[in-house]
Amino acid sequence: MKRREFISGALVLSAAVMLPDWVKATVHLEGHPLSDFVKKLKPVGRVLETEGYYVWCNSPIQAPDRKIHVFYSRWPSKKGMGGWINSSEIAHAVADRPEGPYTYLETVLAPRGLGFWDATTCHNPHIQYVDGKYCLFYMGNSNGKTNTKRIGLAIADSLSGPWKRPDEPLLQPGSEGAWDDHCTTNPAFVKNKGKYWLYYKSWNNNDYYNSPDPAIRGNRKYGLAVADKLEGPYVRVSEKPVIDFSGKGGNRQFEDAFVWHEKGKFKLLARDMGVYNHEVGLYLESKDGMKWTEPTIAYHPLKEYAAEPPAPPHLKRYGRLERPQLLFIKGKPAYLFTTAQGGRYMTASSFVLKID
Repeated sequence: MKRREFISGALVLSAAVMLPDWVKATVHLEGHPLSDFVKKLKPVGRVLETEGYYVWCNSPIQAPDRKIHVFYSRWPSKKGMGGWINSSEIAHAVADRPEGPYTYLETVLAPRGLGFWDATTCHNPHIQYVDGKYCLFYMGNSNGKTNTKRIGLAIADSLSGPWKRPDEPLLQPGSEGAWDDHCTTNPAFVKNKGKYWLYYKSWNNNDYYNSPDPAIRGNRKYGLAVADKLEGPYVRVSEKPVIDFSGKGGNRQFEDAFVWHEKGKFKLLARDMGVYNHEVGLYLESKDGMKWTEPTIAYHPLKEYAAEPPAPPHLKRYGRLERPQLLFIKGKPAYLFTTAQGGRYMTASSFVLKID
């Protein structure tokens, strides 16, 4: 697209947002452990509401001029929610402040077509500044299905591009029968002691295709691969996942991990998939990045931060905050960017919370 689009800023907070903390803390989550992180969150509202599109996977970064850049996935609303798997592209927007309003600049990564590993979708953007380069981790696939999802890395000298993307993905799935033989997806990245750590989501083919329960299609876990160079090669640290909730029973699992290092600890945010409640986030800590604490609640359901209209029939994941990504200002977590179905156009948009 040649013209720039104005993208709406945060909505005015509703009266529901102003509920006392003690009221919010008692809704749905009685008895579940709350992290200190969740107690710091204050809702800002929706941003990046875009007519004609679903907006997902919002990854923010502050530029040297202090403007806020967000790299996000989007696909045409006519494709429905399922369009992420076969029609997503990664767009770039900018604002003067985290709360918006944001202006669309360009689409930086679009599906490349037949013959490429990212032929049919570009999704899961995760932006970082590493070794003097802007690094845009993302997921692509080649057949519009989950079994060809792979993690890639596009690199640029400037947030304005141009972005050089790889001919090959960073990490292939595990060998047949391995826990991660289905795909590599949902990247999380941290540089640690001169090494490059790539966390990734996957699951097992047999559990996915041959599950005795049609409602259960695999169990999402996270693995870790490490490289000596940013571009790889990335080598798995273990044949087993580093985070696995399947032993808790009931097909408990998680996805959308975001990992960072702060005050001598690894910290992780993720979307809960049945550990406590599908509408909340999870928070974990680790001393070494491999052995993690039991999860606590990272953020509440959307309805505890904003008054939303009733769910329309076409939105089946309504009320959940997904894809948590942090905006760092002066080296500290300052805002939590998530995504949620609904919004002005009843598709999906970013939902932002300030970290006090």
